Amino acid sequence: MEDIGQVEGQLLKQADRFSFCCQPGLSCFNQCCRNLNLFLYPFDVIQLKHELGLSSDLFLDAYVDVVMRADNFFPDVLLKMTNKGMRPCVFSTASGCRVYQKRPYTCRTFPVEYGMQYDASGGKSELVGFFRPPGFCQGPQAQETWTLTSWSADQGADIYQRMAEDWSAVKGLFKNDPWGREGPQGNRAKMAFMASYNMDAFRAFVFGSSLLKRFKVKTALLKKIEKDDVALMRFGFDWIKLTVWGIKTRKIRRR
Repeated sequence: MEDIGQVEGQLLKQADRFSFCCQPGLSCFNQCCRNLNLFLYPFDVIQLKHELGLSSDLFLDAYVDVVMRADNFFPDVLLKMTNKGMRPCVFSTASGCRVYQKRPYTCRTFPVEYGMQYDASGGKSELVGFFRPPGFCQGPQAQETWTLTSWSADQGADIYQRMAEDWSAVKGLFKNDPWGREGPQGNRAKMAFMASYNMDAFRAFVFGSSLLKRFKVKTALLKKIEKDDVALMRFGFDWIKLTVWGIKTRKIRRR
């Protein structure tokens, strides 16, 4: 994590404890679920589309804003907010989140933002967090205390964190421009986005195009990605590394 001293919030290391509880009955309940720039990772999209019983296309059209920021070479995917009042999240209701069991990674770890701090002298990385509830939040007044590890486990965020780290390794490659004259709106960029966020379209591409004639993929993996969106997503990450960046992987090889 760069410029760690410039990040807002209370720095937490693994042994540190913090107090927090969010529940109905607090006067601030649901206030944090509005007017957000809530980034979605590919795993978030898979979980939400399954929860809603939607195809990737329908979910992305209905619930997502795709934003290409200046000087970026891969778009960000944000959960839509409504246009009403304080612009609450589309999934926010008076009684709470209607997709709570499959809520995104950022919602699970709130009010902590997790990251890895790298120690160049020791060559090791350490899990850190930044505790930053908004000013109106009453959660820090709770008696319950947590560590970074126990909070993540309590909120069911562990697998989300692992998937987010996998995606961040891919997304981080796009700090450089791989597209050249074609630009980030070209066909290669669209294919990379599909392989990250649109599993239904990517599956159709894998099994309906010439991809398997051009690349070697083990039979056992092919059987798995026919039905498993998470396995397909991770395959997509490797496909992007290989076809966009030329990074060799074990899962897929050129013929």
